[in-house]
Amino acid sequence: MKGRDILKNMVSSAGSEGPPKTAPQSQPQHKPAGAVRAMNLSLGRLGDEAAAAKELRSALAAGDRVVELSPTQIDASFIQDRIPTDNDAALAELISSMRESGQQVPILVRPHPTKENHYQAAYGHRRLRAAIVLERSVKAIVRQLTDEELIVAQGQENGPRVDLSFIERALFAKRLDAHGFDRDRISQALSVDKPEISRLLQVADVIPTEIVLAVGPASKIGRPRWLAFADLLKDKAAAARIAESIAEGQFRAIDTNERFARLWAQAQGAKVPKKDSAGKIRTRKGIVLASIERTTKGAKITITSEEFSKFLDARMSDLVEQFEKENASETNH
Repeated sequence: MKGRDILKNMVSSAGSEGPPKTAPQSQPQHKPAGAVRAMNLSLGRLGDEAAAAKELRSALAAGDRVVELSPTQIDASFIQDRIPTDNDAALAELISSMRESGQQVPILVRPHPTKENHYQAAYGHRRLRAAIVLERSVKAIVRQLTDEELIVAQGQENGPRVDLSFIERALFAKRLDAHGFDRDRISQALSVDKPEISRLLQVADVIPTEIVLAVGPASKIGRPRWLAFADLLKDKAAAARIAESIAEGQFRAIDTNERFARLWAQAQGAKVPKKDSAGKIRTRKGIVLASIERTTKGAKITITSEEFSKFLDARMSDLVEQFEKENASETNH
């Protein structure tokens, strides 16, 4: 039975009143390689759809109703679980899906504890962000929730699914701990046992939060690499090299996993080739014709204009001759 049919059957069993009987939009997930993992991912998405249907059924049975709210009325949870990233492929995919098919599964919110006629999201933050981008209202279930109930709902949306990366879960655990939640509640929120909470906090406590935020989610990096990275940070010289690398202009432009790889190399003392950010060849109007990348091994010219390429090709011999004359002149002096 397909996930869409599962959702229809489960929602319909809750009664005639409630949201449209459509398939939920499962949360975007990372796509591991390999046939076995691909099959597990498909099964996981099917399970997500069934879990979303179960949530809807429970909400309807409890008397909750789905309402439409303006995104401007909804604030994020008081504890952030995700690490913001400039290149969120999963969010882009969700925006595309919601643009074509609409919002399939409502988010969960509670009345804002301090703002009148405002709400606070428990889960569905990506759907909320997508609605903001699309300038659409948000389908939401409004429920009275304590702080503890909110963070449990928030964590359990992400925890069982292969959604939050290791370092995101570690930082979420650290924020919950700093907010005063005990280990039992943190374990419940992340759907893991207490020993795993200790391991998450072990990493989050030894690596400065500013470095974690600079790296980003780093979905391919697990606990062993982060712990080894923490050991490298104990060296002041390594920490200084890492800070210098993070401050470089092009650091934010590379993929989050590549950022970790770069800092890992810097921490170990490896030399990372630096690109010349000013190496652009432009016309007077600012049109880029080519770029020059300089590293310790040499330089590479990349021509992006077909016309400029033909221009250089036709005059290359003259340029080489001119170079030889000027070089010989400087040598004689």
